Amino acid sequence: MPNVILTVGNSMMGDDGAGPLLAELLNQQALPGWVVIDGGSTPENVAHEVEALKPPRVLIVDAAEIGLTAGEIRLIDDQQIAELFIITTHNLPLSFLIEGLRASIPEILFLGIQTEIVAFGCPMSDAVRHAVHTLHAQLLAGQDPADFETLQGAEQ
Repeated sequence: MPNVILTVGNSMMGDDGAGPLLAELLNQQALPGWVVIDGGSTPENVAHEVEALKPPRVLIVDAAEIGLTAGEIRLIDDQQIAELFIITTHNLPLSFLIEGLRASIPEILFLGIQTEIVAFGCPMSDAVRHAVHTLHAQLLAGQDPADFETLQGAEQ
């Protein structure tokens, strides 16, 4: 059974397009053993697709306001997601989505990419675009998503 990368975001909202850009890159150059699903700004609408694959692991990638320098990437514990201000261009908080998926998926990881600007019609910042391309390269090189640096409570 393949793992799933679920990207989240809206490419018309500047840096919130980080997830869709990663999905695009992964569709151009696939990551062996992983299926990519672009959840857009309503990832809850594709949750059934994720669950139907019965993956052992899901990696969710989204833009986030986590108090770091633009483009920094952190693994965020799902307990912190409800406490943090994760970009609110989505219909439901990601913590609800993760809670729903957790019922049938053994491992769920969340990677947040610190934003610089999230506004309608703005282009993606260079820092976030570079971060997405770097993340893509790291995943293709075999870096385990669980090995990314974890967001520490002091950085919030």
